[in-house]
Amino acid sequence: MIRGFTARDVASQRGKTVLVTGANTGIGFEAAKVLASQQARVILGCRSRERAEAARQRILEATPDAELHLVDLDLGDLSSVRRAAEEVAREPRLDVLINNAGVMMPPKQLTPDGFELQFGVNHLGHFALTCLLLPTLEQTEGSRVVITSSNGHRMGGIDFEDPQAERSYSPLGRYSMSKLANLLHMYELHRRLSAAGSSTIAVAVHPGGTDTDLFRHLPGALVWMLRPLAWPLLNQPAAGAWPTLLAATHPQVQGGQYFGPGRLELSGPAKQVGSNARSRDPELARRLWDLSVQLTGIDPPTHLRQPAAG
Repeated sequence: MIRGFTARDVASQRGKTVLVTGANTGIGFEAAKVLASQQARVILGCRSRERAEAARQRILEATPDAELHLVDLDLGDLSSVRRAAEEVAREPRLDVLINNAGVMMPPKQLTPDGFELQFGVNHLGHFALTCLLLPTLEQTEGSRVVITSSNGHRMGGIDFEDPQAERSYSPLGRYSMSKLANLLHMYELHRRLSAAGSSTIAVAVHPGGTDTDLFRHLPGALVWMLRPLAWPLLNQPAAGAWPTLLAATHPQVQGGQYFGPGRLELSGPAKQVGSNARSRDPELARRLWDLSVQLTGIDPPTHLRQPAAG
């Protein structure tokens, strides 16, 4: 079992191309920074061009010869997802897609496509992007899709009757639902890729407790109360990126694996971890897959449209 992984264990990525969503801040930025330092061509997929440019400059300060490319990508807007996928598909190769961007417990909001924001960005936007880029990924031998989940998946359920929270909205409940959806997506994609004999693999990660911009929607009083107790246990973003870097680069990673921090799954070097039974339920995953296709109007390549057995 893989364990004890940090950024120091990332080998040279020369010749590889990696797309990181949400690469302008937090874990996405830190992962992009390390990958660029190891000579990968890194595509920064960001909603704000200004913030993406600032992130690019920060990476270049550390690695002046870094090969970086900016792509405008708003995961809450399927038209933006399509444009970004079309641009990335023109790359000669795509070795790794890191589905990192996300939102956490905001007030209720809808995306331009009418999706509840957390389900729309964290799951549906990445589901659509992955489907659109699978033909490009599968042209590169041994490519990977890395999907970011959370320990919050353990509290989640998929509300098939009210996917857009029209009847009721709980910030935590919908966040947990989106993180469960991320894992269900990974396991189902892994099953379909395996059944099709594809060399592309799907894996998932969670960052544990990491002090990032995701916490900006927590009430100020709650942050003030939690900080003295919880913050000493949290990773800083650089360490929070270790599971992502493991999943994206370690030569022994296999499809269907899940990685997180080693210390109580909150902080520390990365290792392989487990997820709950609900996240591994094939029938639940197939239902979510079908719902995701229905809502986004985006299908995977033809050879991945039939659910895999088991």
